[in-house]
Amino acid sequence: MKDSIIVGLSGGVDSGVAAATLVEQGYQVEGLFMKNWEEDSKYCTSEQDYKDALQICNCLDIPLRSINFSREYWERVFKKFLDEYKLGRTPNPDVLCNTEIKFKAFLNYALELGANKIATGHYAINKSLDGYQNLIKGNDTNKEQSYFLHGLNQKQLSYAIFPLGTWKKENVREKALDLGFLNFNKKDSTGICFIGERHFKKFLKNYIPSKPGIIESCDGYIIGKHDGSMYYTIGQRQGLGIGGVRGTKEMPWYVTDKIVKKNKIIVAQGKDNPQLYHQYLECSDVHWISGYAPKKTKLRAKIRYRGSDSDCKIQLKDSGSIIVGFKNPQFAISPGQSIVFYDKKLCLGGGIINTRWN
Repeated sequence: MKDSIIVGLSGGVDSGVAAATLVEQGYQVEGLFMKNWEEDSKYCTSEQDYKDALQICNCLDIPLRSINFSREYWERVFKKFLDEYKLGRTPNPDVLCNTEIKFKAFLNYALELGANKIATGHYAINKSLDGYQNLIKGNDTNKEQSYFLHGLNQKQLSYAIFPLGTWKKENVREKALDLGFLNFNKKDSTGICFIGERHFKKFLKNYIPSKPGIIESCDGYIIGKHDGSMYYTIGQRQGLGIGGVRGTKEMPWYVTDKIVKKNKIIVAQGKDNPQLYHQYLECSDVHWISGYAPKKTKLRAKIRYRGSDSDCKIQLKDSGSIIVGFKNPQFAISPGQSIVFYDKKLCLGGGIINTRWN
């Protein structure tokens, strides 16, 4: 008899097709819908998501369980998310959500139920080779999600299946349509993990009070006001409210730095402005998927999910942090974000960006 697998069903098309492929392969499949955020507005759509997940299970003739991990999400993910923002950093909650909720709380629950494995709709490949679990980039370069999974360890990966690792998104939608899934054309989620899509600054203001301050140009001129430096991100262009400053060129403004202690935002004009680019960074909270640092020092790294891999050289420090030097200066390196390291398509692990310089 084939393994028993519990699939995390979000109500989205990806996890639904992931479940379908496992059913077709003869596994004993169950669905699990996780509610990880208590509804507080129109932005959370868990009720509709649950209905979509249930319709998928009805199509596949598999059972659907539901569990509420809201307390775990609040304690393990959201509190840390808020703490980082209060420090003026830009965290990535999806990375923590995977390590703490999907591949810890969900995994432990599934194992308690007697499952052999869990599966999700992530676009990534998990291969066992030479006694190690290897996380490899998914084949769909536009959708691949190894960046968000770089915090997983060997044990977590040993229980994980990613059925969509070799799929293209358009083929996933075609498959969902063929299977009769009503969500075959459902929009991809782009909001904070499990919280949904909403006006981000307004959402943050529910938890972090406004603190007005000044916006200063990189050459020292006060050119505007803001309502809290923690609401802004390095490299941000939209929502600054400083267009048409007298004596300046008609070019867009970008956030180049945040001086949190002074509650000050520094901006510069033009995406090519040197103030936006840095060649070195230091990262901490480093995690290697294999459990060991790589022997190679010349790697490739990604400093944001939608960024490109860039050539770099790493230097391991006794403190456990890493100094990263890029071949070419990088745009908008943001403290708090994850940097993820690769050897070709193999995801090695990553860390949290602390500082950057030239």
